[in-house]
Amino acid sequence: MSLHPKLAAGLAVLAIGAVPGVAGATGPEYAPEHPTHPPKGHAYGYYCKGESKQHVPGTPGTAFSACVKAAAHAAHDEQLTAREACKALSKKHVKGQQGTPFSICVKGVAQLQREQHRQEREEKEAQS
Repeated sequence: MSLHPKLAAGLAVLAIGAVPGVAGATGPEYAPEHPTHPPKGHAYGYYCKGESKQHVPGTPGTAFSACVKAAAHAAHDEQLTAREACKALSKKHVKGQQGTPFSICVKGVAQLQREQHRQEREEKEAQS
């Protein structure tokens, strides 16, 4: 019977010793800063970040890679609309994902084109 009280006392000492270590284990007290502006250069993946990177059997590449290609084509051809650039992507809904690969691509390419036009306007204003 003397084993039971010793076991209880040992567990109590361990519990008291563990409380300060666990109590101080909080997460970081800061929030990482995310960029508020899109990256400069050829970072077309930024505009396609909502696309799936899962490979679908029977199709070349992924929805993400197709979106990146569409964004690159649209960036180099001002006459190309976002819908025309993304026409190769599927318009079928993917379970668990908001929007279709086509709609996500159109949204990203349109944002890219708006950013390009804004940068061009700012450069023209700076020159004059």
